[in-house]
Amino acid sequence: MRSPRYRYRIRFTEETGAATLEFALTSTILFMTIFGIIGFSLAVFAHHQVSEAAREGTRYAMVHGATCTNNGSSCTATAAEIQSYVQGLALPGITASSLTVTTTYSSYPTGSSCTPNANCTNPGNLVTVTVTYPAQINVPFVPQSVLTMTGSSAMVITQ
Repeated sequence: MRSPRYRYRIRFTEETGAATLEFALTSTILFMTIFGIIGFSLAVFAHHQVSEAAREGTRYAMVHGATCTNNGSSCTATAAEIQSYVQGLALPGITASSLTVTTTYSSYPTGSSCTPNANCTNPGNLVTVTVTYPAQINVPFVPQSVLTMTGSSAMVITQ
């Protein structure tokens, strides 16, 4: 008769659980890759939205220049009104309160800087709107990072 100690002997030649371990390792890498692609795709989407916000803000500023009138009253846009307009666009995937809007004016075509006054918003001058946004990238097992997205647009004031 055999002794009882051989009954519980562990055999290292068996592959019990190897498939489970391989699946756990490869699926972790696979899901990290998939969620990483999703995270960076959302960052690219945020950059597109920020660029669109800059273009919309510039369009708003170019038609609300020094000669803009609405029912006989002036409708000249200030930097605060342009920022309010851009933040009110309700862009999908963007937190409006995190948008930073900077408006600058310059004489066109020389490009010399213009201190904000009534002459800066005259038709023929250049208005530039720059929008920045901190986009967060979340990837599993990777520290969270923030990319600052910047979009800028410049147009000649028409009215």
